[in-house]
Amino acid sequence: MRKLSNAERTAVIQTVHHAYMEVFPTATIEDRLSALDSGAYVAVTCSPSKGIDVTLDMTERLVARNFRVIPHLAAKMVKDRKQLSGIMARLKDLDVKSIFVPGGDAKTPAGDYSTAFELLRDIAEFDHDFLDIGIAAHPEGHPDVDNDVMLRELEKKQPLANYLVTQMCFDPEALGNWLYGIRERGIDLPAWIGIPGVADLKSLLMTSMRIGVGDSLRYLRNQSRMATLLFRSKAYTPEALLFELAPYLADPACKVAGHHIYCFNQVARSETWRKDFLASLRAE
Repeated sequence: MRKLSNAERTAVIQTVHHAYMEVFPTATIEDRLSALDSGAYVAVTCSPSKGIDVTLDMTERLVARNFRVIPHLAAKMVKDRKQLSGIMARLKDLDVKSIFVPGGDAKTPAGDYSTAFELLRDIAEFDHDFLDIGIAAHPEGHPDVDNDVMLRELEKKQPLANYLVTQMCFDPEALGNWLYGIRERGIDLPAWIGIPGVADLKSLLMTSMRIGVGDSLRYLRNQSRMATLLFRSKAYTPEALLFELAPYLADPACKVAGHHIYCFNQVARSETWRKDFLASLRAE
């Protein structure tokens, strides 16, 4: 891996220190979260197959365990303003301080909301206690939406949010250029860069193709040094990617706040890697 400057090393340490996990509701995931420190941030996804109530139920249980939960409120999974009112009341009772509002993966909306902007606009009309509202960003575009449309939607959503989370991207130059590009367009929300955690290679490749990061996987395949690190074992770890991202993490113009770890519910493996990686960087 490339040698880091002092500024780059500091930036990698800071962004990995502030990283948090994304998990999806399953029968066993709550037991796996015991690998995290008390008070850790945890993002809980919302899928078309499980519905938003499953996300909210898990949020409630995790709040009771002293986690700082970031529930995903997928716009396409919310039927109407009446259901939204109930969701907002429930989250207020739970004292949830942060939410993440993606459009969602459903092929067709469950009701009145087709985009994240539409849901964010209605959320803004409620008397809520959220300190942080996040939105999704796609450095490599979206498999179902034109890139220019995605950028215009990001501009529309900016006044209704205060941070953005990027989809996974294995091409550091593409991600860096995208960050510089949105900053030039006046999109200045702090960016949480999405990275994979420790993951089985097969699961990582299948998920990456599904969510539209095929271009960066092709980039990775053509970078012999990084490809060797990735394909020489069955498990992926993100340190090589972070070393390549370091110049952008260290550049204040990119406004990178931390990392959103797509851990594929491999919480203990990813958290052990995170702590070991930080310890190794601090020891140098």
